Amino acid sequence: MSGPFASLKVVEVGELTSAPYAAKLFADLGADVVKIERPGAGDRARHRGPYPKNEPHPEKSGLFLYLNANKLGVTLDIFKPEGMELLERLAADADVLIHNMSPPDMDRAGLDFERFSRRNPRLVMTSITPYGLTGPYRDRLAEELTIWSQGGLTYLNGAGPDTREIPPLKVFGQQAGYQGGIHAAVATAGALMAQWRDGEGQHIDVSVYEVCASQLELTYVYWPYAQRVASRLGAKPVQPLEALECRDGLIFLCCVEDHQWKAFVELMGHPAWTDEELFRGRGRRTANWDAARLFVQEWLNEQTVQDLYHKAQAKRIPFAPVSTMGDLLNSDHLKARGFFVEIDHPQAGAYKYPGPPFKMSRTPWQLRRPAPALGQHNREIFGGRLKLSDAEMAQLKHKGVI
Repeated sequence: MSGPFASLKVVEVGELTSAPYAAKLFADLGADVVKIERPGAGDRARHRGPYPKNEPHPEKSGLFLYLNANKLGVTLDIFKPEGMELLERLAADADVLIHNMSPPDMDRAGLDFERFSRRNPRLVMTSITPYGLTGPYRDRLAEELTIWSQGGLTYLNGAGPDTREIPPLKVFGQQAGYQGGIHAAVATAGALMAQWRDGEGQHIDVSVYEVCASQLELTYVYWPYAQRVASRLGAKPVQPLEALECRDGLIFLCCVEDHQWKAFVELMGHPAWTDEELFRGRGRRTANWDAARLFVQEWLNEQTVQDLYHKAQAKRIPFAPVSTMGDLLNSDHLKARGFFVEIDHPQAGAYKYPGPPFKMSRTPWQLRRPAPALGQHNREIFGGRLKLSDAEMAQLKHKGVI
């Protein structure tokens, strides 16, 4: 292994996205990551899909295969004393322990930083929970929809307080989990630098609720500054600034500066309606955008997305195609950058997955192994690293510990 984290040992107790994604970011850069799953059921991501041909199978979930490539996988019930003891032994030889267990489950299992740091003072333990380890919401359980909504992002993605017919919306998938994982990985990397400098580990408390609230951009100050609530479809301070239909798809129009509007008018062939007093200047154009939109839409109906995009680029108008998943998979730019990688899994087969969102010139990202089958590396980890005998492992399996 030649990645920048090739000497790093990470233990992950994670399900779905946040902790698995945080650990994946280290695994992809060379870290030795041991993923712990529940015996029998395994990570819940195994049961989410998508699956090849829409046929559910715990070893073929695209979500699981993407998030857990480059990891070793074991099964361990840490709610049993013998299981927690084995987790402690793994963490005693690790640099990082990342998990996304809820605080009540942490208490029930005995997953306590002080307990682990007594055995390994250099350990960095990163806890990713819905609301954090303190505060009145500490013990509340939450799913993706709960956190995304409570964190304010669903409201921002709605129509706003004056347009009740279009409700707030959550983006697709597990975005709160991914964002929690990214923040956890950055914090963990920072704690590792402190560990290398000071020789001591620390406990990182990541609240996904706070992660979402921290991403609201300037929307906090809209209210004290202007008594306005920002929203997806609420009144925009300038126009045009929205997605409209072309002949073959959607394009996002961003044309808010006067020089951009002038260039767009030239691109449309300077139609007569643009000279009307209603549409002169940003203020009038914005106030009367409902009327202008009708004229613009009529012209867009005859345009193709890519042709208009490139023509707008040439005139320095910041339009953007609204890409479908097919557009992304077939993007010439992403192909040229080698963004997508093929993961060949012995049971799921070979499919394309996102690669790294960055390039490192000296210690590049590597795909070393596909995601593990459930319990695939039990013998290697428990027998090889922890020196358990075959008889001990058989007894632990019989008791449901591994």
